[in-house]
Amino acid sequence: MNAANDEEMKARIAQSKPYTMVILKKTAKFAEESSRKIVWEHGRRNFQLKDEGLLPIVCPATDGGEVSGIGIFIGTPEQVKVIMDGDPGVQAGIFTYEIHACRGFPGSELP
Repeated sequence: MNAANDEEMKARIAQSKPYTMVILKKTAKFAEESSRKIVWEHGRRNFQLKDEGLLPIVCPATDGGEVSGIGIFIGTPEQVKVIMDGDPGVQAGIFTYEIHACRGFPGSELP
């Protein structure tokens, strides 16, 4: 693999686009049996957001840690905050989240 030279790197960086990353975290309520149904609806909502083109990348974390997953949204941090504040798991106190502005490169995708 050849390393990109400075000009190639600058050209590729110039093609990057803004996105918003969400880091979803579990609260103690996540472990409660009564939360399962709400978590399921949270997942259903993620499928809907993906189908609408607002959430192209959803990555649930599977290591059992505090982080429940990450998502990459198309939209500004302010728009994504409104979306996340409407999430049933967030509303029920099962999840908290962090929002971070980020950039992505054309052609980046999960295989």
